[in-house]
Amino acid sequence: MTEKNLTIIEHIDELRSRLMVIAGFFIAAIVGSFFLAKPLINFLQVDGEAENITLNAFNVIDPVMIYLKVIIFIAIILISPLLMYQLWAFITPGLHERERQVTLSYIPFAFLLSIGGIAFAYMVLLPYVMRFMMNLSMDLGIVQTIGINEYFNFLFQLTIPFAIVFQLPIVLLFLTRLGILNPTKLVQIRKYAYFALFVIAAFITPPDLFSHLFVTVPLFLLYEVSIIISRFGYRKYLKAEQQRQIDELNE
Repeated sequence: MTEKNLTIIEHIDELRSRLMVIAGFFIAAIVGSFFLAKPLINFLQVDGEAENITLNAFNVIDPVMIYLKVIIFIAIILISPLLMYQLWAFITPGLHERERQVTLSYIPFAFLLSIGGIAFAYMVLLPYVMRFMMNLSMDLGIVQTIGINEYFNFLFQLTIPFAIVFQLPIVLLFLTRLGILNPTKLVQIRKYAYFALFVIAAFITPPDLFSHLFVTVPLFLLYEVSIIISRFGYRKYLKAEQQRQIDELNE
């Protein structure tokens, strides 16, 4: 067996062990989420715009489905720092100890950004989207009978993408800290990044110009903030590379 094959097998074993750890914590989070799901479901049915609508179950199993979906949603949020840590631990063995420590410190900020993305979607975007849909229904003479399953699916479709998109500053900072990207490159591909964010916004917003801009502009600002943050990360990368070269020469 060659050294390369042995390395591949070791990576597969490591990946398997990390997946088992994640699975174990996910099961524990599922158990804990059973006690959090009911209060959250009750809250979401009376909070904000939901207070003005009646949510109906069109299927006998709708309450169970909603309960299970919310449990899984809460469990994923609870173990998301662990998921990030396991991903970090799997892809950073080749880094120097200082780089590992610095990139490890990004995990709490990534978690907070994901929560911030969910909060932005729920507290800022959702009320506008609901009002837009209700006004459009009234203008068209349509009486909306909203199913609770459809409403919660809509919530997930609106909040989960923002939890992911709000990771952009941390992802770019991580890549520039490793030297994979640099601020100059991010500026050069800005128009392509804007186009990608514009398309993403089109998928998660109602089909009107104002709501599209309502989401697109914050995403553009998020990219610009990412460029500013990446400059700090890239400077640290250059300093680390210089120090590494000096250490190699001293050896």
